[in-house]
This record gives sequence, C-alpha cells and structure tokens, in this order.
Amino acid sequence: MKIENIKFSQEASKRVYNDYMKRVKKASSSLSKQNQDDIYMEFNSHIFEAIQHKNGSNEVDILLDVIEKLGIPEEVLKPLVADKKLEQATKTFNPIHVFKALVLNFTNGITYIIFFILYLFLFGFVFLIFAKITNPTEVGLYYRDASFFVLGKSSEAKENGITEVLGNWFIPVMLLSIVFFYLLLTLLLKLKKIINQK
Repeated sequence: MKIENIKFSQEASKRVYNDYMKRVKKASSSLSKQNQDDIYMEFNSHIFEAIQHKNGSNEVDILLDVIEKLGIPEEVLKPLVADKKLEQATKTFNPIHVFKALVLNFTNGITYIIFFILYLFLFGFVFLIFAKITNPTEVGLYYRDASFFVLGKSSEAKENGITEVLGNWFIPVMLLSIVFFYLLLTLLLKLKKIINQK
C-alpha cells in the first residue's frame, strides 16, 4: 500500500516533516512491513489532523508543535516496537525474531533477561553436539553410582569406570532437547506476553 505524504506550502515545513518521518521509519525498521506502515500512518494522520486545523497560524510553527507533542520517535516508539517484535517472535517462533524481541525488552523487566539467558543455554546443547562429533569418547551423558554424573565432557570416564548412557543416541537426544526446550521457552514467552496484556 502506498502511503501519501502530506503536502506543505512552505519548504521549511517539508524538510521538518520529511526528517521527522524518516526518524519514525528508522525507529520502526526492525518490525514487519505491515507494522511499519501502520506506525507511519498513525504518525502521519496526527500531523495531518493538526495541519488541517491550523486556523491561519504559521505552518512551520504548527508542525513543530505537533511534532513536539508526538515526541522523539526513537523514545516514543521503543516500547511499541519491543511489544510488536515480541508479538511477531511468539507467532513465528523464528529464533532471530525471538532474540531481537528479548534484547528490545531488556528494559521491560528482569524476566526478559532470564528468558534470554535460558535461550542462550540452548546453545550449550549445540556445543555438546559438536563436541560429541569431534571427541565421541569423552562427551556424553555419564552415569556412576546409581545417579547421573555429568552431561558434557568427562576426561575421567575411562579411568573411573563411568558409563556413557546414550552412546550413538546422544546427538539425536540433544537435537530433540533443543527443539523441545526452544518450543517450551517460546510458548512460556507467549504466555508471559498474554499475562502482561491483562
């Protein structure tokens, strides 16, 4: 959809308007095209309404007043962009969107930092898969004395009679664990977003 820019009679007004709207676009650039357009149109309509009711006042002064009331785009849009990004992430389950949403929401509470750390722990499983490929005898899920001893690398496994439980199933189990915990964390993140909206 093509968004029409507002037509101004003064060159100074055009410059101020174009600069402000570029900042709005830049502040919302991490969102989907539809969300960017919605935000742009919202700001555009506020400016248009104010200009229509100028009642003989100077166009530049009215524009500067409405821009001042709308606020600095980078500050005003930050919570909205963070919320929209979180919504996009929990709908698509896209890891890139999830990480961007969490980073944008760091200032919205400690729980988002905790979620970020939990997602980072998933990379530990990826590391274990690569470690198992490069060093299959020293990486695994080890069992000793009727309890699990370690998940990861154990150089004492051969010497102390520690048994590696999963063997060739280690990599498939780690892959399934990554998928399961990723889906679980993303669903919990979605639940948190729903709770926050109430």
